[in-house]
Amino acid sequence: MSQYWSELVKGLSPYVPGEQPQIPGLVKLNTNESPFGPSPKAIEAVRLAAADTLRLYPDPQSMRLREALADYHKVTPAEVFVGNGSDEVLAHAFAALLKQPRPLLFPDVTYSFYPVYCRLLGINHETIPLDAEMRVNVSDYLGRGGAIIIANPNAPTGIALARAEIARLARERADVPVVMDEAYVDFGGESAIPLIGDHPNLLVVQTMSKSRALAGLRVGYAIGQPDLIEALTRVKDSFNSYPLGRPAQAGALASLADEAYFQETRAQIMQNRASLTASLTRLGFEVLPSAANFVFARHPKHSGQAVAAALRQRAVLIRHFSGPRIADFVRITIGSEAELMRLTDALAEVLAAPGN
Repeated sequence: MSQYWSELVKGLSPYVPGEQPQIPGLVKLNTNESPFGPSPKAIEAVRLAAADTLRLYPDPQSMRLREALADYHKVTPAEVFVGNGSDEVLAHAFAALLKQPRPLLFPDVTYSFYPVYCRLLGINHETIPLDAEMRVNVSDYLGRGGAIIIANPNAPTGIALARAEIARLARERADVPVVMDEAYVDFGGESAIPLIGDHPNLLVVQTMSKSRALAGLRVGYAIGQPDLIEALTRVKDSFNSYPLGRPAQAGALASLADEAYFQETRAQIMQNRASLTASLTRLGFEVLPSAANFVFARHPKHSGQAVAAALRQRAVLIRHFSGPRIADFVRITIGSEAELMRLTDALAEVLAAPGN
């Protein structure tokens, strides 16, 4: 531990992202990246943006992108905030909205960045257990605690909460901010964005990393009533006035304009998810009902850690979490048909090995 570290840094336990290893022939199904490239129109827009204008700062307000997002989601530009990936947008929301006198509430099994933000920002928090079926129960969030953040669909379980339940939560907890983290909503969930007009306490955060295959550009955004957006903007402009570069804004705009490609690729991922779920079930896995671009599964005779390690030896990378309640599970990103065939063949080999 360095003598030059601040007391804040000494007490941090940072978020650990999924591996990005360099293994020849690797089937990489551990970080929920899209198996398909971005829209060709987005790629071309990024190429065109790599011009002499890079010597100039980008628009700090990203107005063209905010206007396009507002048009796409049927809100106003004043109700849109953009940032450097949804992780940055979430960090700003934690600082701007979720640091309240009473403890922040979120599920005990969820995106592991949430407690990291709390430690960084000094936010008291309380985790609410998922039910026996690994689902969020809205009733558990009523009449207690302070602000609320819920990933929907949840990560790493993939289980989605119905929009009617989100409306109930926002209505019955109108005294506090409610943030819905919708990183995976485009793969089968119901977005809470249509509820924004009726709920001034509701903020919805989305990303272009997953369903639009732009993880490398880092584009995230939030939608809420102008009062919430102003709070995020105040934090942004106290931290980094230029979160999105010119290529990122250009690529995001072009991606939004290519609706046909977006619909085609997300439909293919959902189809591949159904096929993988059926294959895993035939192999004896219990698979939670997923509305995301991954599945969360466990085998009654094999630990999640053992399954992940055996697959790694066969150049197939999936994700294992060692936390309470989920140590037996593995999370598998939905890849291409060829990648999923490699995965299921490797799993069949693992399960058939002597001693298994």
